[in-house]
Amino acid sequence: MTAGAGRPAVLRRALRITLAALAGFYPLLYAAERPVAALYALFAPIAVGLLSAIPGSGRRQALVVLRVLPPALALAALGTALAVDTWAASGGMLAVGFLLAFAAVAGPRAAGAAPGLQLFYILACFPPYDPDSLGDRLTGLTVGILLLAATEILLPDPSVPAYRQRLADAVGTAARGASGAGVPPQTLREAGARMRLSRLPPSERPAGASRTDRALEQAGRAVRRLLDQLATLAELPPATDPASAALLGHIATVCDACAQSLRTGRPPPVPGALEEAMRGFQAERVRLTSEMSAPRPPTTGPPPRTDVLRRQSRVLALAESARIVEVAVDIAANGRPADQPAPHDLFWYARLSTPRLWARRVLGNTTLRSVLFQNAARIALGLAAARLVAGSLDLAHGFWVLLAVLTLGRTTVGAAWKAVREALVGNAVGALAAGALLIELGSHTDAYAALLAPAMLLGFSLGPLLGIAYAQGLFTLVVATAFAQMTPVTWQLSEARMIDVATGSAIGLLCGLLAWPAGARREAVRAMAGLLRTCGTLVPPTAEDLLTPSPVSPAPPRTLPSLHRLRLAEAAYAQYRSESGTAADDTGPDWHAVLLVADHILMGAYRLPRFGLRPRNGPSPPCADWARASASHLDRETGRIASLLIGDRPAPGTPLVPPPEGCSPATLSVDLEVWMTSLGLQLTRLEASAAQAHRSPGLDQAHRSPDPREDRREDRR
Repeated sequence: MTAGAGRPAVLRRALRITLAALAGFYPLLYAAERPVAALYALFAPIAVGLLSAIPGSGRRQALVVLRVLPPALALAALGTALAVDTWAASGGMLAVGFLLAFAAVAGPRAAGAAPGLQLFYILACFPPYDPDSLGDRLTGLTVGILLLAATEILLPDPSVPAYRQRLADAVGTAARGASGAGVPPQTLREAGARMRLSRLPPSERPAGASRTDRALEQAGRAVRRLLDQLATLAELPPATDPASAALLGHIATVCDACAQSLRTGRPPPVPGALEEAMRGFQAERVRLTSEMSAPRPPTTGPPPRTDVLRRQSRVLALAESARIVEVAVDIAANGRPADQPAPHDLFWYARLSTPRLWARRVLGNTTLRSVLFQNAARIALGLAAARLVAGSLDLAHGFWVLLAVLTLGRTTVGAAWKAVREALVGNAVGALAAGALLIELGSHTDAYAALLAPAMLLGFSLGPLLGIAYAQGLFTLVVATAFAQMTPVTWQLSEARMIDVATGSAIGLLCGLLAWPAGARREAVRAMAGLLRTCGTLVPPTAEDLLTPSPVSPAPPRTLPSLHRLRLAEAAYAQYRSESGTAADDTGPDWHAVLLVADHILMGAYRLPRFGLRPRNGPSPPCADWARASASHLDRETGRIASLLIGDRPAPGTPLVPPPEGCSPATLSVDLEVWMTSLGLQLTRLEASAAQAHRSPGLDQAHRSPDPREDRREDRR
């Protein structure tokens, strides 16, 4: 049963749909005597209000409902025209089904509206072929959608915080944490965890292809990393370090300005002030390190402590995360930045035009490796096959076959089979009840009219609350009481619905079995595992660079394969969370944490060759051996955790060992030590998340990866 917090929303939605449907159905059927218009007025609120996931509440939701009207009218007209022939209707269903399902590339809002829009074509493309009824169909459809929009205003749901508001709250929490306000580490980590896309309503996730959505998503990931870094810093023993305190003050100021911009819509300050403060901070660190390495007279006092330099290293990495937030918020607010932000590869989208960004998103998904392409193809093939079978067998009320494919389809065969079993049981019980009702009441239309309202209220409220079996059984009663008012029906109506639902279920299961039965998770897991493997290879060359004293022109390791994998993983993650019909899964691996680990490695690979402190005369042999061994260990750990993500059972890992005695900033880069130690802790937390998900039943097969050689071929491309 749905959690208590969701019951009022379900009841309000059931009441809105019932009011909108009956307010159009009864006048058009009994006063205007237009049964076709009445049918469309009845099903329009059901399609848009029940099958579709319309974002927002109140006026905002009403506006979205109104935007659905033009494509709904076009689809009803197209279905009416193509109903002339079974093959024409099936071909149209294939094209319409694919395009509407593939519209999920535009984000979760477009994906949420697609199922309802499918129904308008499905209703219109079935016999009788009657172009003269197109006016009644469009009239009923318009009346139903307009009434639904009115009920959204009259009975609104409580508004949910928008993503910008959530991001502003997280950035504001980071500002308080950086300002020394005493925010507990657990509070900081909880604020970061709330930014996981799995904890956000689908309509509020920034999963579109626009520059703004990309910037907001990047800002959310960066602020989560920032909050985690602040929590780690807060857990360390306090230290007297005026330079770090000053830089943290700059971070707090920038974060507070970004939070205010996100809340009020005012433009944020021009980026650059934080980077200037970071450069001054780094110059002070270089001076302190030089003092530690130089001989000191006994009268000059003790040299700076190593723990202070380590703290400064963490503060500098923390400042870099805040700078990413600053730049991303600026891009989200102002569009294209005046100058290309650095590093260029992380903000690759900043200077591209909107058409090019959308072209990349669409073209990038026109491949068999795309989750959205897979889902669109599976849905389209299932609906087209259902239309062809229903038309060829001349099934009575054949649109129920397609409705079963549309509503019972799932992203995995296992989930689809479970839904079908429950649906068949519910339909069997509902058919018996409806048959008994039709036999008992006969042709008493007034009795059916009186029963329709309570049947709809029960079906649209108890169904979502109690599950698929109840939803299907109660919907059978709704269908029986509605159709009995328009044409004479017998108990055979329930029999026809049973046959149609069973036929649609079989077609849906067959398509799911033949077309990507493992579902969306497979591609997401594959992308995340590939990302970890390629990012892990950056650790050894980065460490080797910091072992070289004062290079003439430091250069970061080759990051192109890792950046390619990062973009694939980001796209797969966004597609998985945006996929229509996919329930929010907060029990699996922390996919967002995988992206954070990749960000940590990439940011270190960029930052350390430029700003990392190096021993003036090179590291001592024991310290150099530790650095190289630890870098190789972290590389192996990322590969081992990647294997765990895909469902393998690798041998348990070992924690990163601390540096040997005698290592100091004079003999080992303190920035390298802090970076690798922090990475080891992140990998430990990620492994715990992956291990917990791996123990969950039913995930092993979904996690199995294709041949790893495919990953290497993808990198070469």
